[in-house]
Amino acid sequence: MEEIKKKVMLSGIQPSGELTLGSYLGAIKNWVERTDEFDNYYFMADMHSITVRQNPSDLRRRTLQQLAQYIACGLDPEKNTLFIQSHVPAHAELGWVLNCYTMFGELSRMTQFKDKSSKHKDNINGGLFTYPALMAADILLYQPDYVPVGEDQKQHCELTRDVAQRFNGIYGDVFKVPEPYIPKVGARIMSLTDPVSKMSKSDKDPNGSIHLMEKPEDILRKFKRAVTDSDTERCVRYDPETKPGVSNLMQIYSAVTGKSLQEIETEFDGKGYGVFKPAVGEAVIETLRPIRQEAERIMKDKAYLESVYKEGAKKASYTAEKTLRKVYKKVGFVER
Repeated sequence: MEEIKKKVMLSGIQPSGELTLGSYLGAIKNWVERTDEFDNYYFMADMHSITVRQNPSDLRRRTLQQLAQYIACGLDPEKNTLFIQSHVPAHAELGWVLNCYTMFGELSRMTQFKDKSSKHKDNINGGLFTYPALMAADILLYQPDYVPVGEDQKQHCELTRDVAQRFNGIYGDVFKVPEPYIPKVGARIMSLTDPVSKMSKSDKDPNGSIHLMEKPEDILRKFKRAVTDSDTERCVRYDPETKPGVSNLMQIYSAVTGKSLQEIETEFDGKGYGVFKPAVGEAVIETLRPIRQEAERIMKDKAYLESVYKEGAKKASYTAEKTLRKVYKKVGFVER
């Protein structure tokens, strides 16, 4: 009996900061749940990180730590292809080709370019402008069916689809045009201090984000100080429009406990924020404790980590180079 071929899913996260609770609940946890459903490729997007100046030793440490955290979160290297982006040269090679099939106007409209340009006015480099073409290469190399993205990444996925369709229109059926895959629950965890902004690795307010490797006492302190709302009602009720802070905490509590928003409202009926906020903090601490402990153990086993990223790069390169050879032939490069 012929084996049914799994659909392909791919995603990556920049090791430009410490992975957050938002990274876990909004992305990695969902990846883990789909381990057996898809043929998965997950990578450390270190090449994207250098559009903003990095401390080299910190970037190396965070890249390896992120790989350890992927595994500690439940991404089995035997079932998922885990690799470091810069270890697969095809990313940079296809990135250049797709630069030549991505329009200047398309790149100039990317909201993240505008955002990063405003934050790093002393370093508005070419890579910052053209990195969506590299991101398109990251995706299209592996011919994925789906790309799990947050709402803020939909624009990049749409550009990738446009570039793929443009290239296919010229050269025939070269790239599979991927679909964005957006989970409905926990897809967008917001800052604890600014609940209208996404929880981010690059948040300048250290109290806004919870990091996967953070100490329990620091996690609890941040949740106790988390922004709720200024109304006089002071009840635990899900209402993103008028109670964004409380609603964000409810989303987090729901994601780590599995309880519905209605169940949470019932659980904390009449108890107020003084009871609710520490309860969310404790639930998060217990969720992250085994992840932190396992990641620390894996980081100490350098030989194991090296074996994982080398084998991952080997598997990723096999797929990526097949696509690259096809592209090079189509555009007219002499076969090497």
